[in-house]
Amino acid sequence: MAKYYDVHPDNPQPRTIGQIADSIRADALVAYPTDSCYALGCRLGSRDGIERIRTIRKLDDRHHFTLVCQDFAQLGQFVRIDNDVFRAIKASTPGSYTFILPATREVPRMLQHPKKKTVGVRIPDHVVTQALLTELGEPLLSSTLLLPGEAEPMTQGWEIKDELDHVLDAVVDSGECGTEPTTVIDFSGGEAEIVRHGAGDTSRFE
Repeated sequence: MAKYYDVHPDNPQPRTIGQIADSIRADALVAYPTDSCYALGCRLGSRDGIERIRTIRKLDDRHHFTLVCQDFAQLGQFVRIDNDVFRAIKASTPGSYTFILPATREVPRMLQHPKKKTVGVRIPDHVVTQALLTELGEPLLSSTLLLPGEAEPMTQGWEIKDELDHVLDAVVDSGECGTEPTTVIDFSGGEAEIVRHGAGDTSRFE
């Protein structure tokens, strides 16, 4: 049964954020809000969390997981970025973008695309997510909370609790966070390739 956390959207309660972070460190799988819909998240090295996300979303091993990072300095530990790509990403963060880039050795092999050795990274513009990332001190391994066969992600905390109570450890609710997932830009080939049009403006990458 998933624990339900009601978090203030503008002034997240430090004690509650600490409890959520502690549960993630203890291998919990949580549903949490971002600036572009809800996501499933677990700690970076959680093999159990990865398998549970794959099961819930029915994902194959070619799915790009996303490392949700607190800031650009943290993001830079996990992906390789040249100067041109650095400027493009820097200008777009924080925001509703996921960037696919070559992974560094800091990224567990099980998170990398099996052939490309790439991983998704993003820096969200969301008060609650940022508070949680600050408390954790490391990225959240994440995937959009989009269930198999559904056209749109789930958007309400209570609805997620009802639907996924038996497969999640916690649900973080801080109000509505939209239905549009991130815009995904693949820089792994050196040039920007728009993989998914989403909440982030694509004009600078076209």
